[in-house]
Amino acid sequence: MIGGRSLLATLCGRLAALLGLILLAASASSAQARALDVERDLCHAVTDTTPSDDALHRLRFVCHGAPQDYQGRSLWLRISLDARPVQDGLALMLHNSRFDRLAVGFSYADGATRWQRVRSGDFGSHWRAGGQILFEAPARGVALTAVTMRFDGLAAHRLVRARILAADEAGVQVAGMAAAIGAALTLLLVSGIYSLSLAVAVRRQYLAWQAAWSAAMLLWGTLWSQAHLALVPAMAGTATAQSCTFLACFAIAVATASAVTAVERGRAARGLRVAALFLGVGVGLAGIPLALMRSGDLGLFADMLGLAILADLILVAIYLVLAWRRGSVEARDFLAAWGVPMAVLAFIHIVDVNRDFWGGGSQLVVLVAATWQALWLAAAATRRLAQLRIERDHARDAEARAQALARRDPLTGLPNRRGFIDSVTPLLDRARLDNLPAALLLVDIDRFKSINDIHGHEAGDAVLCTIGQRIERWEGPMCTVARLGGEEFGLLTIGMEGIVLGRFAESVRRGLADCDHGATVGDRPVTASIGVAEVHPACDFKQLYRIADEALYDAKRGGRNKVVVQRHRDGPPRATDRETALLK
Repeated sequence: MIGGRSLLATLCGRLAALLGLILLAASASSAQARALDVERDLCHAVTDTTPSDDALHRLRFVCHGAPQDYQGRSLWLRISLDARPVQDGLALMLHNSRFDRLAVGFSYADGATRWQRVRSGDFGSHWRAGGQILFEAPARGVALTAVTMRFDGLAAHRLVRARILAADEAGVQVAGMAAAIGAALTLLLVSGIYSLSLAVAVRRQYLAWQAAWSAAMLLWGTLWSQAHLALVPAMAGTATAQSCTFLACFAIAVATASAVTAVERGRAARGLRVAALFLGVGVGLAGIPLALMRSGDLGLFADMLGLAILADLILVAIYLVLAWRRGSVEARDFLAAWGVPMAVLAFIHIVDVNRDFWGGGSQLVVLVAATWQALWLAAAATRRLAQLRIERDHARDAEARAQALARRDPLTGLPNRRGFIDSVTPLLDRARLDNLPAALLLVDIDRFKSINDIHGHEAGDAVLCTIGQRIERWEGPMCTVARLGGEEFGLLTIGMEGIVLGRFAESVRRGLADCDHGATVGDRPVTASIGVAEVHPACDFKQLYRIADEALYDAKRGGRNKVVVQRHRDGPPRATDRETALLK
């Protein structure tokens, strides 16, 4: 998993670096491309749609003011190239817009005009990446004098973006644009899939909205760049432009929902939360009629929508700032992610960049900003979840340590009664499964109360620790030990019976008697009585303990410092089964 994430991060980093280099090259390009402004650089004429393209020579063009009353009719736009030397290899590049039909005529010094045509739903071989349509002037060996564009059913002349440049330079720009868009769409795809997988794994609503945002921007970028035309050529033109308008508005609504739902309720004012969601949903709904518009001042409505989007972003930013000040980590991450898109949207509303970046303009900048936002949020979510995972692991470790301590005697370090029962259970199960005998040795220090009374409780604790250290030596795969409470210790062993078990119990008694307690109780001997319960087949711990306790009582009553063994075979013990062995 770690290697997969590292590989994914490396891939995303390289694609992001590639995208940055391409944009830097595009912004610094010194290509001699001439951007055309409809109202300043082009002459215009308006006719019905009935005249053929060859009626060009009969038209009277107006070279000042803005064209009027052209929606539903034919708008002719013409630029003269007489003012500068023109060679063969010239190209006209237009950005896709809403029109029914577009014809481009290249006029030459010998009076000939060569037309190239596209229509909504069929761009043929003229479409290029970045939402552009490319027309190359035919090479005729005659000077090119003018270029004419005829739009039938154009929605708004303000949406026409055209550039004249050398044909070879157009090829370079198209390749660079394709690489930039490919990198951005790939990053959006990766971040969308990753965010969706995180949303499913941790069940966080804002991650699902984040994945939806990446998906919406991925679809928008695919349609705007016209990459889909390779598979669905019938969507060329108006259908694509309308779909992009709706998706852009929908993406704003989804992004708003993602940012607002990422913050826990109560971290910011409820009124701000409701207002941001309301405005975001309003922008999303406004995209429906705006996408369907084919008449009216479409540019004015687009500007109004842009202001609404800015207002929504500012409102969300205020909401996130307040939530951050109240301790929301998610709000901090979203502020960092939203900073770039907010700055970009503010910038493109102040500075016209529609003819920059190789013709990609504001759409390419928005696509890159969306990619940044998606990647940042995915990285922030990963970092946050990693922190939560670390905290969870620490909590589990602390819980495990607490549970281990709860099963240990704090004085001797041996398992306590609870830990002893946990460890003897698998041993008894193994004994029953393999038909092995089981034995429980209860060890009780003789006259321990008098040690506390004469030498003090600290001396008594020291004696218990020494005894515990000696008993711990017998811990092994077939034997487990514990301090059961007070001066009582326990050893449970499997696989030993009869004389072997008796000798083992006696070795335990002698080993405890040989412990050196001179530093605490002087020359006073410290001995122990041991009661042994031997059963075959093995029974449960409660039954074993009862038998061993009876044997220990017999050892105490028999004079202490003794081992008493009670053996029971072939089923539950009966009074007639009792056999007592006194070993000293």
